[in-house]
Amino acid sequence: MNGYEALANGIIEQAVKDYRIALKALSRNPKNKAARAMKEEVEGFFRSDWFGVLTDINPEYLISKLCMEVETE
Repeated sequence: MNGYEALANGIIEQAVKDYRIALKALSRNPKNKAARAMKEEVEGFFRSDWFGVLTDINPEYLISKLCMEVETE
C-alpha cells in the first residue's frame, strides 16, 4: 500500500468511526443535535465526489451496513 492509499483508507476509517459514534448516540437519544449533525455531515461525505475519488465502495451500501451494525448491537 502506498502513502496515498494509506491516507485514503485513514480518511474513510475515521469517517466510519465518526458515523458509528453518531448512530450510537442517536440510538440512545434521538434528539441529540450534535450527533444528528455529525451523522448528516458524514453521510454528505460518503455521498460526495471526494469519497468516490478515495474509494470504489458504494456509499449507500456502506451507510446501510453501518446502520444495520449499530441496530443489532
